[in-house]
This record gives sequence, C-alpha cells and structure tokens, in this order.
Amino acid sequence: MYHLRLKGDHYEMGVKRGKIFKKYQVSFPLHLDEFQLEHGKRSEAALRKYFPEVCEEIRGVSDAIGADYLCFASWMLCMGCCMYNLENNIPFEVRGCTAFAYAKGGRILYGRNNDLPPYLREGSKSEIYAPKNGNRFQITTSSFINGEEGINEHGLAVAMTFVMTSLDKIQAGFNSCFIVRYLLEKADNTEQAVSLLMELPIASNCNILLADKSGDMKVVECTPSMKKIRDAESFDNGRIICTVNSFTSDEMKSYDDANGDDYDSHKRYQVVMDSFASGRIKEDYIETTKQLLKGDYGFMCQYDNEPDFETVWSSVFDLESLTVYRAEGDPRKKKFMMDNRLHDLKMRGQAVVKKH
Repeated sequence: MYHLRLKGDHYEMGVKRGKIFKKYQVSFPLHLDEFQLEHGKRSEAALRKYFPEVCEEIRGVSDAIGADYLCFASWMLCMGCCMYNLENNIPFEVRGCTAFAYAKGGRILYGRNNDLPPYLREGSKSEIYAPKNGNRFQITTSSFINGEEGINEHGLAVAMTFVMTSLDKIQAGFNSCFIVRYLLEKADNTEQAVSLLMELPIASNCNILLADKSGDMKVVECTPSMKKIRDAESFDNGRIICTVNSFTSDEMKSYDDANGDDYDSHKRYQVVMDSFASGRIKEDYIETTKQLLKGDYGFMCQYDNEPDFETVWSSVFDLESLTVYRAEGDPRKKKFMMDNRLHDLKMRGQAVVKKH
C-alpha cells in the first residue's frame, strides 16, 4: 500500500500525482465504449456543478500525464458504476465490503474490511489530503482522488459499500467513491454530511455510512432515484450501525440487482450485529474490533475458496483521537499498524494557530 501526502490547491495536487504516475510509467486503460463515454460526460457535468475543485484535480493529473481530460474524468466516473460485463448487461464491479460504526463505553469507533480482487491490493493507497480550501482528511482507496473510506480532521468517518445496479438503471451523477471524497472534504459532522448527500445526483446503487465523534451515526441507502436514511440500532450500553453489499431497509430491497450474488452480505451483516448483541465487543474495544474483522466471531474475511477475491485491507478508526489502525492485506495474516498522520497533522495546525 502506498502512503501519499498532498496539499495545496486542487490542480497542484493533481499535477503532483500525475508526475508520480509519469515517473513510474503508470498506464491507464482509457478504453470506454459509447455508453461509458456518454455516462462520463454527463456525470462530469454533475461533478463540476457540485465539486468543481475535484475536477481541477483530475485536470491536473490528466495534464501531467498527457491524457484527454474528459476521457480521463469519464473513466474515473465509470469506476464502481459501469465497468461492466456487456454480455450480462450487469456492471462488472466485484466488491464485498463490510463497514460499521459503534458507540460504547464513551468510545466512537469505525471498522471496515475492504474486499476486492487481489490485483487491486498492490495499487491501494492511504493518503493524507490538506487542500487549500477544505477539510484535511485521510482516505483509503483502491483507486486515486476518490476512495472507499476515510476520516477527516473533525472526526467524521465516511465509507461506501457497493450494491449491484443493472445497467439500464444507471444515471449521470456521483459514483460512490466520489461521494466519500466529497463529504470528507466538505462536511464537519454527520448532520452536515446527510444534508449535502441528499442533494447529490447518484449514479448507481450504494450505501454511504456516516459517523462522527459525537456518536451520530447513519447509513444512507442510495439509488439513482431515491435515498433512505437508516439510523443506528441500540444494544446493551451502546449503539451500532452496519452496512454491507445489499440494502437493509425493507423499502429499498427491491432496488438491489445482485439477486443474492453479493459475497455473503447477509452473513457478514449478521456476524457484526450478533457480535455486539452477544457482548463480544468488550472494554478493549480496539482489539475486539480487530478480532471481529479477522473473522474470530464468524464469517467476515474468509474467502479461501474464492481465488479471485480477498480482503485487501482492514481498518479501525478512533473518531475522537483520529488514530487509524490498518492491516494492509488479509487481517488474519497481516498485523494492524497504528497510523497517526491525520492526528499529527491536526495537532501541528493547532500549534501554529496558538503561536499566532
């Protein structure tokens, strides 16, 4: 996993990344068909309307590597949306992630397994952003510029989980990973994030988990045509919210086009919820959360019979301290390492303010 730091205005950050790509001769499969190009063009217009800064960042990358901006932006906006298998008319987006957040014993913690094809592990990144105008944040991604999860300087965690969408239902708008990036940079807490998210055009089905350091936790179940806010559930001395690769709300289930082919979403969801209901998550919250992600309490990451699928990273966020614990690979085989980069960045910023 690569660890990158970016700061400054968005175009400059894009150019810096683009120069790194050029130095290491990174190539991009910018081979889009007519549908994808049209989807990308219309979605770029939506992205520019709501998040023009990130369009400038994409332009910085494309300028640095000598790629056509609109083609490059279109390719990025098709990720997690319509990189599909044309024969089956279903997006070819294999993601089996589990994300949850909970409040217990005065702690607010977030956990995630990011499950993907193994070839995406090598290019995964944990990045620190300090944009000139916007929140500072840490984002973890199998792509770049956007991402699957993150936490910002205000103690807001944002995460996505993919839900299958048939091709004919996809609309112009934000894909789930750009939603994560947008909310990390723009929102200070869950309430603000929900308000911003409800205004966004959504390209395809997804769940967006939101949790802040005050303990306000929600999942917004999104389709291109509607959104449903789901609240945390109470358990003994605490609250929890969880999301997988399906919709949980009864009124949203008919929009899920996976037809059960979702890498045991129901099983993973139940393991998380049962772990809290049964009291397995105890006072050593960080360690017991790691054990949950490792599969010690039931099926979470044991894809041993799936040669083309695995957990490529696991994360635990402490929303108060801004400390991240991350296993860069299957958490049964890789140790969780502490990452204090965002915490340290915030402390340095506060020290500068006090000095002046």
